[in-house]
Amino acid sequence: MASEFREFMSRYLSVDDEVWSFVESKIKTRTIKKGEMITKMGDIYDRIYFIKSGLARAYTIDSDGKDFTWSIFFNDENSHVVNLFIVDYDSFTNQTPSRLEIEALEDIDSIYVEREDLEYLNANSMDMLNFCKMMSDEAYCYLHHRVLDQQSKSAQERFESFVKETPHLLDKVPQYHIASFLGITPIHLSRLKKELDL
Repeated sequence: MASEFREFMSRYLSVDDEVWSFVESKIKTRTIKKGEMITKMGDIYDRIYFIKSGLARAYTIDSDGKDFTWSIFFNDENSHVVNLFIVDYDSFTNQTPSRLEIEALEDIDSIYVEREDLEYLNANSMDMLNFCKMMSDEAYCYLHHRVLDQQSKSAQERFESFVKETPHLLDKVPQYHIASFLGITPIHLSRLKKELDL
């Protein structure tokens, strides 16, 4: 399974055997079962998961007990860095209680690294430090665009972008999760799907 992570890293930098041996010494594998909670609100996030296969959802819960999907994690050709890595960046970086719940929507095969091990890798490998910076930069840019889209695009435009970028999620993720991710009601989502004949 770790070979997929090496392949992913190789998209961003040259990963020779020496670099990979160093990285591999600190990563672990884990299968997360469907329905399992990966983290709960109030937990301090202390590891990052790279998804080989499977699906997860991060969400927050308001004062009325209603949940809102923050992110959907998966690995396919349409994935961005924020989809491939299961992490609460704020909690992980600042070691503060998470405001997110993260659950597995399918069985997940993953590779993960503990925070202290990642710090060790970054302190002892310029390649790894550069790789993590590129991941952080890419994740920030993606979320920057997503927040702007939520504020400036219509519901139909947001839905059309979702279909264009991640069409397979329409059949894999419960519709009410997709609706909350897009900031619309399930009824509105159903109407938009009918308009596009989906």
